[in-house]
Amino acid sequence: METTKPEAWNTPAAPRQENKKVLAGVLALVFGYLGIHKFILGYTQEGIIQLVISIVTCGLGGIIGFIEGIIYLTKSDEDFYQTYQVGKKGWF
Repeated sequence: METTKPEAWNTPAAPRQENKKVLAGVLALVFGYLGIHKFILGYTQEGIIQLVISIVTCGLGGIIGFIEGIIYLTKSDEDFYQTYQVGKKGWF
């Protein structure tokens, strides 16, 4: 009796990209006024803009980060990954 193994037993799994949804969402809620969540996602220019807006408005610009944190955490993992990590959507 000959046994055959499935072909997939030997092939390495496709590298799974890291989903930064929870980290970016929590940082946006807590430190949104600093734009740290933008830097985590790789949006350096947007992070600097967020920081400048918060400095100019004495912290009131932090509401943008708070709203983005809520948006990040309510999206599905796949939707977040496709929108913000693959599609590089910088704002909202």
